[in-house]
Amino acid sequence: MSHTPHELSEEFPHAKDKIHTLKTTSPHFANLAERYHEVNRAIHRYETRVEPVDERPERGLRVQRMLLKDEIAAMLRR
Repeated sequence: MSHTPHELSEEFPHAKDKIHTLKTTSPHFANLAERYHEVNRAIHRYETRVEPVDERPERGLRVQRMLLKDEIAAMLRR
């Protein structure tokens, strides 16, 4: 399996322990992280042409990933 870029541990390398803690203690954070991973992996499949997709849905997924990442980052700052 190929490496999937933009994983949370790569995006927030300084917060690996906090990510793990929040995933186990905050259902909201765990849901955000799971949704982020699903969207990120879908984008990766499109980028690697595993699943062909129209440009418009891919762009929408990129926006969704950015919004999820922003919310995750805000929770990590708290």
